Amino acid sequence: MNTGSIAFILLSSALVLLMTPALAFFYGGLGRRKNVLNTMMMSLAPMAIASLLWVIIGFSLSFSGTSDFIGNFNHLFMNGVDMAKNTLFPTSQIPDGLFSGFQMMFSIITVALITGAVVGRMRFTPLLIFMALWLLLVYYPLAHMVWGGGFLAKLHAIDFAGGDVVHISSGVTALVLAIVLGKRRDYGMPYRPHNIPFVVLGAGLLWFGWFGFNAGSALAANGVAINAFMTTNTAAAAAMLSWMLVEKIIIGKPSIVGACSGAVVGLVAITPGAGFVSLWSSIIIGLLVSPVSFFMMSVVKQKLGYDDALDAFGCHGIGGMFGGIMTGIFTTPALALQKGYSGLIYGSAKLLLANITAVLFTIVFSAVVSFVIIKAIAIFMPLRVSQREESIGLDDSEHEETAYPTFLGLDS
Repeated sequence: MNTGSIAFILLSSALVLLMTPALAFFYGGLGRRKNVLNTMMMSLAPMAIASLLWVIIGFSLSFSGTSDFIGNFNHLFMNGVDMAKNTLFPTSQIPDGLFSGFQMMFSIITVALITGAVVGRMRFTPLLIFMALWLLLVYYPLAHMVWGGGFLAKLHAIDFAGGDVVHISSGVTALVLAIVLGKRRDYGMPYRPHNIPFVVLGAGLLWFGWFGFNAGSALAANGVAINAFMTTNTAAAAAMLSWMLVEKIIIGKPSIVGACSGAVVGLVAITPGAGFVSLWSSIIIGLLVSPVSFFMMSVVKQKLGYDDALDAFGCHGIGGMFGGIMTGIFTTPALALQKGYSGLIYGSAKLLLANITAVLFTIVFSAVVSFVIIKAIAIFMPLRVSQREESIGLDDSEHEETAYPTFLGLDS
């Protein structure tokens, strides 16, 4: 046990939790004013649902047993999880309860990320049901497979802080929901984000919280945490600059919304490898991910015609895939988890192949299970609000609240 590491992970856990209300501001600012409260509520609801499910069953399904695909029920209601000592993870410097609390925060933000694809048209009740089932059937199994010693870990795939478990799973799920729900009634009509200062506030707090997300994933106050801290900031900075350059070249003017989007995709892309890659390679990862995500959001989405309202897939799905592959290319021998499984540029393709396998498996698993869940819910209740409710706005129709009464009725 190490008191310094305990203090560090306590702080990191709080920072990761902060990312969820930060996401609420980020998503809320990007949408229409008539939907801002509903959009923010969709992000905040996982703080209740995911927290309770984690204590009841989530930790047990994620981090117990030796199965390849899912944990067991040994730690239901945190049974056998010591709050003061380390009894479950022999190499850990922190108590079992703190490890569980830190991991709980990841489950909260992951399910919140999904909601960006469905704003403006999905009923709140089926969304809450979907969140609970998705955590049980997608997130907890993936956490076990990657971090709990399961199938993907045995393939030697590595994911430092959630490229597969958090970003690809949520991004692909967001795409599935967007396709199943269909387009918004006014899809294709130009509109501007209703509150850009909200977007800036949300992006800034996300960047701040991401230090806990990535550096905290070292699970100790050590050199790996410092490396993750520095690569995280560097990749975000490089991606922000890269996005502004892309906008300058293509559009003619850089935008602050674009700068914030670039920073977030940079943070996403570095997440799988933050503790494994060198500082110089984090610059490359950040510089390259922005053009890739920009192309997906501005070209591919338009060509295919799916309505991923706030680009959850373009940011988190594509950024997570890109980051997982880059981790397989740039992981240094000194930071690799296993000897012989360093990045491609250091002479071995084994890690890259393992990570590509993990990325592909995560895509297929998340897509198939998410599709089954949402279709099953649709049997029992409608997923979308009515045309009239969509026109009025989901703040009023779903919550009977209005963020800006003066402007009620100005959105069509």
